[in-house]
Amino acid sequence: MSETVSLNKFIEEFELEKIYETKDIDSVMITTADINRPGLQLAGFYDYFDPHRVQIMGKVEFTFLEQFSTDDREERLERFFRNDFPCLVITRSLQIFPEMMDLAEKYNKNLLRVDQGTSEFMSSGVVFLNRELAPRRTRHGVLVDVYGEGILIMGESGVGKSEAAIELVKRGHRLVADDAVEIRRISDNHLVGSSPEIIRHFVEVRGIGIIDVKEIFGIGAVMDSGDIDMIIHLEPWSDQKSYDRLGMVDEYTNIMGINVPSLTIPVKLGRNLAVIIEVAAMNNRQKKMGYNAAVELNNRLMHQMEEQLGL
Repeated sequence: MSETVSLNKFIEEFELEKIYETKDIDSVMITTADINRPGLQLAGFYDYFDPHRVQIMGKVEFTFLEQFSTDDREERLERFFRNDFPCLVITRSLQIFPEMMDLAEKYNKNLLRVDQGTSEFMSSGVVFLNRELAPRRTRHGVLVDVYGEGILIMGESGVGKSEAAIELVKRGHRLVADDAVEIRRISDNHLVGSSPEIIRHFVEVRGIGIIDVKEIFGIGAVMDSGDIDMIIHLEPWSDQKSYDRLGMVDEYTNIMGINVPSLTIPVKLGRNLAVIIEVAAMNNRQKKMGYNAAVELNNRLMHQMEEQLGL
């Protein structure tokens, strides 16, 4: 099912002025992140016109319309208003043409206005809609921002995900989500996670119960959303399993078609998970900057062997 965002949420986000509001505005949904400036349409070219997009007009479109007589301008605008677009936003707080008001009422179109420049508003609108309309999945886990790296901690219930998150928050890092993480794919290589609003900033700690991280640790200890740069799988330690000790082979977890670097960390009494996760976050950042400690050690060993063999 395709994602949608309500027109009311779009209006609230950008504090748009309602010049004409339709009776069904509460049910109007935006289904595409693309925004259109209908300059070609006002000139009469409607091939490939997508009526599902938010429409915006600025100084250029208004200057073009001002050169026509009232009747010609109304004819061009009427052909445009016949299309089933969700809304028309006028930028720069421009004075609305009387014909626009009449046609908005005639064809039941939401007419809005903002004081931002056209290019600025268009750019901000596309970013907002891309985020809101991005494909999304919900995963069981904990998302924490550690040194600017978004770490998604996953594992079976009771393995210690929330406890590790609390320890990380105590060490100055920030909680994004606990228990349920809503993941959105906002580009071909970018995942963003957030918490469902009803449980945002709450953490369940076995033996204590529900705690409000924002109230206990302060506003600086939480984030509403954050990138997902790495996944750490926690699992109970098993003596029968062999764990990676060098890190020469990079592992990935695929989420919505994006391969995210991942690690499997065994949980054992006495291991400080918070410190391990901190080191993993810093190591992941180093790899993104082009430095891999395992590769560096291997190169040194190979160089030493070559010297000993006289190669």
